[in-house]
Amino acid sequence: MTTTDPTDPRKDSLIEYPSQFPIKVMGLHADGFVHAITSIAQQFDPAYDASTVELRESKGGKYLGITVTITATSREQLDELYRTLSTHPMVKMVL
Repeated sequence: MTTTDPTDPRKDSLIEYPSQFPIKVMGLHADGFVHAITSIAQQFDPAYDASTVELRESKGGKYLGITVTITATSREQLDELYRTLSTHPMVKMVL
């Protein structure tokens, strides 16, 4: 199937697949938060390397921003990853 095919779902996407795709996740700075997020990233990208995670604490240290960069392979993969992250009890926001 080519990207000029009108039935190809990739035609509506601005992302070329596969590509490296960063996702920022924010939540309370709590034990297990980083592990939970990197575990979810590995569920959706088995080749995800947890050593590449980027962390950023809030000024007061109460919150933690975690950036995971996965290999995005489809819009469906990204949609499901966002849903999974957004519904995790430790997560406050996903960008």
